[in-house]
Amino acid sequence: MLNIADTLHRWYAEQRPFALATVVGVTGSAPLPVGTSVAVDADGTAIGSISGGCVEAAVYELCRQVLEDRTAPQRAWFGYSDEDAFAVGLTCGGELDVHVQRIDPATQPHLATVLARVVNGGSAAVAQVVDGPAHLLGGLLALDGDGRLSGTGLDKDTSRAVTGHAQALLRAGRTARSHLVGDAATCHEQLTVLVHVAATRPRLLIFGAVDFAAALARAGRLLGYRVTVCDARPVFATAARFPQADEVVVDWPHRYLEQTAVDARTAICVLTHDAKFDIPLLRLALTLPVGYVGAMGSRRTHNERLRLLDEAGITAGQLDVLHSPIGLDLGARTPEETAVSITAEIIAHTNGASGLPLSQRTGPIHRTAPRQDINRPTGQDAASRAAGGRTASQLPSLPSRAGDTVRVAVPSAGPNCVLHDATRAQPQSQDVSSLRQP
Repeated sequence: MLNIADTLHRWYAEQRPFALATVVGVTGSAPLPVGTSVAVDADGTAIGSISGGCVEAAVYELCRQVLEDRTAPQRAWFGYSDEDAFAVGLTCGGELDVHVQRIDPATQPHLATVLARVVNGGSAAVAQVVDGPAHLLGGLLALDGDGRLSGTGLDKDTSRAVTGHAQALLRAGRTARSHLVGDAATCHEQLTVLVHVAATRPRLLIFGAVDFAAALARAGRLLGYRVTVCDARPVFATAARFPQADEVVVDWPHRYLEQTAVDARTAICVLTHDAKFDIPLLRLALTLPVGYVGAMGSRRTHNERLRLLDEAGITAGQLDVLHSPIGLDLGARTPEETAVSITAEIIAHTNGASGLPLSQRTGPIHRTAPRQDINRPTGQDAASRAAGGRTASQLPSLPSRAGDTVRVAVPSAGPNCVLHDATRAQPQSQDVSSLRQP
């Protein structure tokens, strides 16, 4: 939901009720991640997208119905129809588990503070109860950047457990589902919360004011990092040489790293390949809880660096964390190509990917949560078959019991289905010749 925080903040200010449809589970190849939302207000205005256009019309209809009928939160499963290869919800073959609920700013005013914080560039999280007892389903618990939880209807122990999960994900800057199994000592309720996270930009710390650093700063900025370039030499570390950096610091690298804030999303790139800078810096960097540490240099430089770090007391396990020589094997030579090589390695490492060409791998392109982490509908096969191949206007009426699931397979829709600041969109048929490759 925080992907559309600016619009929701405005709707809250106008006290405008809306329906919120959120992806709470993904399997196979799907275009957008868990936590992505679409919102629809009473006027039929829609904002956001959850599938890049494939199932938007059906989601729109479900939102309108939940909003108008004031029903309890509902679930729908959008996926490929095995009965008819051309009646697809997602043309790329993925499946989405979607939670739909009505939100009224008058009855849930605590979200206004969180939305305002996100719009102003702050960090915050919202824990949304997507599975659990009926009286808790759809609950929205707001966690601000200071770790305070508001809007909870949970008992004290369960609230504490939810807060812990939300705080951990907020620190990591990651939206994800958390399962609370129900424990008399720590959490009285058995439920699942989807923690929506809006975090400040991750940091890219570049040490060494060299030409490669300028290109890497541009690439890091493009990827959404807050970029810092640091060098002890004031003649090289200037804002004019690094206009794409958010800050340029003149200081000894290890001394700056000792004083600055880092977290699990921080990437550290050491480009100086000078032992008097590298060794004190890496000796510290390899002990910090950061996401990535890489160092530039030839293999000869790398081997000498490992020897010096070993002498400095760095353990074999800590040395295993070091990416050196830095970057993927792309045959890069120019600073710009090298920046692509380095950022490609950072992306692959962050996502636990191999870095191999997709043509040399099998299986889904998009990495998803394990299949068992998705709440597959049970006892709903008849509804699924009945809904298969129908347009959004032909979908069966949703049951009113909280937590019931409808399995939906709908015809693929054209670009008019995408709901980016759009009003009501109509489903369209599509022939096989126009299906897009994921």
